[in-house]
Amino acid sequence: MGLLEGKNALVFGLANDKSIAWGITQAFHREGAKLGISYAGEMLERRVKPLAEKVGCQWVEECDVTSDEQIAAVAEKAARHFGRVDVLVHSIAFAGRDELTGPFYNTTRDGFKNAMDISVYSLIAMTKAFLPILNPGASIMCLTYYGSVKVAPHYNVMGVAKAALESSTRYLAYDLGPQKIRVNAISAGPIRTLAAAGVGGFRDMYKHFADMSPMRENVTIDDVGNAAVFLASDLSARITGEVLYVDSGFNTVGVQMTGKENQEKSE
Repeated sequence: MGLLEGKNALVFGLANDKSIAWGITQAFHREGAKLGISYAGEMLERRVKPLAEKVGCQWVEECDVTSDEQIAAVAEKAARHFGRVDVLVHSIAFAGRDELTGPFYNTTRDGFKNAMDISVYSLIAMTKAFLPILNPGASIMCLTYYGSVKVAPHYNVMGVAKAALESSTRYLAYDLGPQKIRVNAISAGPIRTLAAAGVGGFRDMYKHFADMSPMRENVTIDDVGNAAVFLASDLSARITGEVLYVDSGFNTVGVQMTGKENQEKSE
């Protein structure tokens, strides 16, 4: 019997088979959850629907999270299909490519608003829309990154947005705690996703991470999926308002040394 047997889980933000959302979807399927998938825009439909078929998902809906009307409509469709929901995953972020290169002070007003709306406010809006059909003991989770608390070159406005997302996680956890609904965030190490491709210097960052993290390896969408299973399951029944790092320990390191230097030191 899987850890999520009997639970209805909705995953928002699936783009392709490299998405963190896909790692989470596969892990949820493995553990027995009944799945629903949402994606952004018609352009992604041809990629998402075949993936949904692979995990036997019969509820696949497009949702523009900048529209309260669309979010409400998708919540109504979920209510008709599932009745109640146990897990809600927010794997959504966006910033214009121009905002992710060059200095942070070049962030435009519209670019800032757009990043905050899509990457942060959407979590709040989704929570409000789905709250009436969430079961007691339900789990809401979102995806963040270490650039929220430390400077990651070129991450720019997304770092600010992720900081706001993590803060929103804590405030939502406080609001929903009396209803026994948990809200947490997963902070994943750099992964080669569609979103990461827009971050200037990502290749160098990816290599640096593997060289400097205590475990000397990058993380995968499967690693994140397994962590999401934990947060979605009853095993995390008393965990809320937290940021769970899945990053091979990178966030714990203050002074970063190369693997060679560490090897010499240990000898």
